[in-house]
Amino acid sequence: MSSIRRLLKGLFASVVGIVVIGLLATVVFAVTIFVVSTGASLAGYEPSADYVVIAAALIVVSVILTGGFTPRLSGRSDDEDGDRFDDRTFN
Repeated sequence: MSSIRRLLKGLFASVVGIVVIGLLATVVFAVTIFVVSTGASLAGYEPSADYVVIAAALIVVSVILTGGFTPRLSGRSDDEDGDRFDDRTFN
């Protein structure tokens, strides 16, 4: 029974993580559209909406991928409890 509970807890955490990342990506995308559009206007260009959206999409995708590939630099290797977080992704 505890393995099923652990599985459901992991599934729930994954779903919550996906929803949070989706919401953050949507907000960042909207802000990036505004920044790209404003930057183009300040530079004297009037790009069509298609180019603004594709530029914003490329920027957001690159930011998300960069964040996913960056190692966790804020974590400490030794805790006060003696527990050590072992992330084999970056080892």
